Amino acid sequence: MSPRTGILETAAPTATALDARVVEIGGVPIALRTRSLRFARMVEERYAGFVTRNEIRSGTIQFDIELLDSAPSVVNENDELQDDALQEDDLEVTFESGLWRMCRGDFSAEWDPVIGQGRIRQAMNPYSLDSVLRIVHSLVLARRGEFLVHAASVILRGRAVLFAGVSGAGKTTISRLAPADATLLTDEISYVRKSAKGYAAHGTPFTGELARLGAHCSAPLSALYLLRQGPENRIDEIDPALATQALLRNILFFARNAELVQSIFEGACEFVHRVPVRQLTFRKDASVWELLA
Repeated sequence: MSPRTGILETAAPTATALDARVVEIGGVPIALRTRSLRFARMVEERYAGFVTRNEIRSGTIQFDIELLDSAPSVVNENDELQDDALQEDDLEVTFESGLWRMCRGDFSAEWDPVIGQGRIRQAMNPYSLDSVLRIVHSLVLARRGEFLVHAASVILRGRAVLFAGVSGAGKTTISRLAPADATLLTDEISYVRKSAKGYAAHGTPFTGELARLGAHCSAPLSALYLLRQGPENRIDEIDPALATQALLRNILFFARNAELVQSIFEGACEFVHRVPVRQLTFRKDASVWELLA
């Protein structure tokens, strides 16, 4: 038993390939292996459009799922994942002996980033799994100067636009007002990756109030707008330093790791240098999209 993989070697026997469901977001595939057909069907429903069966290729991150009899779920009165659920005081994300460990009241997980394998212990609900996936993607992206961000994103005429803001800033509102020919990538958590010519926004299944999965596609990113609701539609330039600070406040990252925090900071600075970031004040009607056209 090696120091790195010992904790994983004690896991329950791996499920067969027939029980694998691969959830691919932003070009990063994560295989979820379970002996429970009920859990597999839940994954297929929750991540419809982003999930395939048994297509575990080289480089796929793999998790064995251990279902618990019961565990508390972090949900609101409408049975939706809380927007700030991952920022609760009881969430811990640590890196020890080569393993990332993630723990909250409703789940625990370990992941070895070198061999790309891990284990998740949780009850039969999609909220805990949503949380683990967000954490793992944030760790993967951080090393590359890429990130998950609290932002809606939409593709219009082949270009993606991000609308960032905390809960209540208007991400869902501006998504709902988008033109009929716009493609929604998400109204809640945007997935930003570098591309050959800049950055691209990718669709995610992480939903906000719209409760609608984004499209499983991507497009070159043309701008990031910092949202503010007001009596008029207006776009204002913003100082790069202030833009960087605002972006950092909206990036999702949950681990206390100095190396990755530095990588995120540098990634945010590079992003602001390469992508226009502006303040968007808007009123709650579709006329705001005339300003953005």
